[in-house]
Amino acid sequence: MRLRKELRGGVTVISLDGRLDSETAPGVQQDLQGLFPEDGLVVLDLSETRYMSSAGLRVLLLVYRQAQRGEVRLALTGLAPDVRAIMDATGFLGFFTVVESVEEGVEALTV
Repeated sequence: MRLRKELRGGVTVISLDGRLDSETAPGVQQDLQGLFPEDGLVVLDLSETRYMSSAGLRVLLLVYRQAQRGEVRLALTGLAPDVRAIMDATGFLGFFTVVESVEEGVEALTV
């Protein structure tokens, strides 16, 4: 799993590329903590995340909690249909602003 961070108009965009599963989740969680600002706006781009297990969903929950501890507004983009369905069925989707693209996320957070 590879993570990239970039700034777009004052919004931190963190992209995940690869598989988010029980093998990669601990490292991703640690890496995200280092990339995540204490306050501000963050779009988490999952469009290149080819697979996500329940361990990956746990990472998303921890990211949400980290955002809540700080002053971070968070949006998710690029959710695969099966991941979106699981998050919706568990009520997990309601924690996040979910958008269709990074650009939409930047716009949604800066309005």
